[in-house]
Amino acid sequence: MLRRDVLGAVAALATSTPTPGLRAQASAWPQRPVRWILSQAAGAGPDILARYVGEQLARVWGRPVVVDNRPGGQNVIGAQAAARSAPDGYTFYYATTAAMVTNPLTFRSLPYDPAKDFVPVRLIGRSPFVLAAGTALPGKGLAEVLADARAQPGVLTIATEGGRTFSGMLADAVAHLAGVKFNHIPYTKSSDAMQDVLAGRVQLVCLPDAALSSYVKAGQVRPLAVSTPRRLPDLPQVPALAESFPGFEYTGWNGLFAPTGTPPELVARVNRDLETVLRAPEVAQRMQALGSIVEPGMSVPEAESFMRSERERWSTLVKNLGILPE
Repeated sequence: MLRRDVLGAVAALATSTPTPGLRAQASAWPQRPVRWILSQAAGAGPDILARYVGEQLARVWGRPVVVDNRPGGQNVIGAQAAARSAPDGYTFYYATTAAMVTNPLTFRSLPYDPAKDFVPVRLIGRSPFVLAAGTALPGKGLAEVLADARAQPGVLTIATEGGRTFSGMLADAVAHLAGVKFNHIPYTKSSDAMQDVLAGRVQLVCLPDAALSSYVKAGQVRPLAVSTPRRLPDLPQVPALAESFPGFEYTGWNGLFAPTGTPPELVARVNRDLETVLRAPEVAQRMQALGSIVEPGMSVPEAESFMRSERERWSTLVKNLGILPE
């Protein structure tokens, strides 16, 4: 009996305390290219961000970061592939809010479990969304647009990525707070949405800042509001939705996750290296230009806490919008 107790204590200690061998493994890592699975297509906003951050880390590691695009199924294909990957520290999932938080709330069943299949490494950046008007609504601000929508329920059209996607739920959240109803026109590609908005076939658009910034700079669409709690540095003249609806915050984010079972020392190593890279002023500036606001100072435990709070917050929002899983 005593022998079994001693062996049990030794086993518990081994699982709770990093061993010298594990620390050595983390210090020697990586010895080959590191793969980042991505749920979006090449050229999409998250893909551009992932490749840029990966390039910065590759300089630190002396090994390339290979972005593996697995688009489709509203992030399901990429997330499932990442969840089934070997937890050896050479495969990570570069994920967005949709894959890790909102999908479990809007899908009746998923072939992966974000809370059980992944370990948060670190939040990389927040992605603000912009509500904008096209050429079909010249000269009107947010208050006027909402007044028009209130007077003509369901008449004003808005281009989003779909009613159950991040942009679609943002549009519905604004409509819910304002007591209006928009007519959703879903698009699988932001470029297709913008063609119809620029042609005047759709009146409003709700997309990430990164997807709209070039059109805003060219004067082709007029930004009405941003989804962050405060105005954006690159759009100081555009009000935040929180100015009309106090407490409103609706930003997407992108972050790095490891398959569950990845050695904790390797997860901590990647977190530290990401912190070093993201604290560089030139990196933060470039990220902002790409539509992502760098999140400073986040440890692995803080990333875990952030994910718990995000799941609670989005669960409440989805319930308030009356969205049921399908």
